[in-house]
Amino acid sequence: MGLHHWFDSPPGRYLLAWEQACFDEAVADVFGYHSLQIGMPLLDGLRANRMPHRWLAMDALQASEPCAGTVPNLLAHAVALPFPDNSLDLVLLPHTLELSHDPHVALREVARVLVPEGRVVITGLNPISLWGLRQQRVRLYQRLSGGRGRLYLPDVGEFISAWRLRDWLRLLNFEVEPAVFGCYRPAVRSEHWMERFAWMDPVGQRCWPILGAGYFVVGVKRVHGMRLMEPAWSIHRQRASASVPVARNATDMTLTDRKNE
Repeated sequence: MGLHHWFDSPPGRYLLAWEQACFDEAVADVFGYHSLQIGMPLLDGLRANRMPHRWLAMDALQASEPCAGTVPNLLAHAVALPFPDNSLDLVLLPHTLELSHDPHVALREVARVLVPEGRVVITGLNPISLWGLRQQRVRLYQRLSGGRGRLYLPDVGEFISAWRLRDWLRLLNFEVEPAVFGCYRPAVRSEHWMERFAWMDPVGQRCWPILGAGYFVVGVKRVHGMRLMEPAWSIHRQRASASVPVARNATDMTLTDRKNE
């Protein structure tokens, strides 16, 4: 089962709703002109953003699969984006690195197209969560039993931990904000049991925050030796408000000198 089809299951919809809320909050106040989401048409990560130019990019293989959600308006691969250097203000990678055959190259490509101070927003499945541990247990059982056992998560790509992703981003001169974790309900399959364990979300956020099933990471591209230029109108305002000494005329100077005598 592919990742897009898994998101149509009860645990997939649960994770998708949490990620959609995180994206809406993270991109609402990001300003610029050009933004890009790579993959995951089920999630409209740019719907709360106000940039005039927004794209959803998918490769030809993903675009050929029947899938609900936003229709992609750009065919492109994450490792070869059709944008010049320093041209995008915001890039979203919802589970893109997990599905990429070379996530390192994909991240370098994002760093290339982002402007200085541009943002990349990444979501992924946490391998040390309750869901990830169940996935590892079933894989071990499959190796020992000759392939028997049903995986809980889709068997696609590689799950990258938030700490490993943070190191990759720092090597590319990104300033990484603290990761946000969510979805603390156990690895159950039915909608009924998902609702029964809803109480675990606030408890998990408070007691074991790093064990959430999904994570949300934001990185800001930093370029050493650069500083933001102030707008010209603010410089003129500062100059206009500065006090300017007024020269005294010759008559005032003469009267003052006579008084001093």
